[in-house]
Amino acid sequence: MAAALELFSKRDAEDVSIDDVASAAGASRALVYHYFGGKQELYVAALKSAAQQLESRLRPQEGGRPLDELAAGLRRYFDFVEEHAPGFAALLRGGPANRAGEVGEIVDGVRQRLFRLIQKQMRVEQPSPVLRTTIVSWIASVETAGLDWLEHRDIERPVLEKMLVDHMIALLGVAANYDREVRTLFEGLAHQQFPA
Repeated sequence: MAAALELFSKRDAEDVSIDDVASAAGASRALVYHYFGGKQELYVAALKSAAQQLESRLRPQEGGRPLDELAAGLRRYFDFVEEHAPGFAALLRGGPANRAGEVGEIVDGVRQRLFRLIQKQMRVEQPSPVLRTTIVSWIASVETAGLDWLEHRDIERPVLEKMLVDHMIALLGVAANYDREVRTLFEGLAHQQFPA
């Protein structure tokens, strides 16, 4: 599985053969086929493994203020990104155009769980359309920042994590102009982040 994730994170799935995976894993081709049936099954299993590892890191650890919980969640997210770079890259590589069928379901499932976690951290039961769009946009920004950071590593992780928390506040600040519920949420979070 680790060998497959490593290969799938660096090349398109179409460019990786069962022989490549078997060779990288030090296993026979027949053994890979025995356990996974074929390349697509192996690819899906590798992505599911990466998704499960990421989700286990992001389980809520309640008790703090919303922005503290968001910051702690980002730390755990980037711990995963750093420790499991191939799995993270394989999970998100290729963008929405390549996310159909079972593969798309895996990626969308992770995003939906992230959304619900953030919603819970913000103490919002039913987000308005404006808040929903804001959170979804922020999740996409975090994913993109993670991939960029893996490629360049030219910004310190704590700085990036702080910047992303501030990015959430800025997005909420813009959204507050369009929705009263978001305005109330933003004012509370901004006061927490930037006390007078």
